[in-house]
Amino acid sequence: MFLHRAQEREYTFSDRLSLLREAGFQVREQGETRAVVRRDGCAAVVEHTPGRGIRIGRAGLVVAGEIAELVCLGYQTVWETASGRQEPARASELHTLHEFEEDLRYRLGLPSLFNESLGPVSDRHQYDRLAGRS
Repeated sequence: MFLHRAQEREYTFSDRLSLLREAGFQVREQGETRAVVRRDGCAAVVEHTPGRGIRIGRAGLVVAGEIAELVCLGYQTVWETASGRQEPARASELHTLHEFEEDLRYRLGLPSLFNESLGPVSDRHQYDRLAGRS
């Protein structure tokens, strides 16, 4: 008697987007390999690169119609949009973003890394004491 493992299903990018829609995400496709995903006041850019797979690009809170990224200023953490608008980050917003990102990673079949499972991660750090140093 031979034991056979069930083969895992290969999901396409459009299959993954359909799974997101079923989970309550709003998905706005921007071509065949890119989409903007929203839920609970948060949004993320999801991209598919042939050969490299799916990755989550910019993710954050929606502020004035833009995706605001988390920026650590040393003394305060703020949301900053591409146009330069800044708003203070509140604990409830950070908690909502964390749940959004965790659910998004799960639905896309991406691994959840330890440092990301602790809470939202800032991509930029702009400490005022380091301004002007080379």
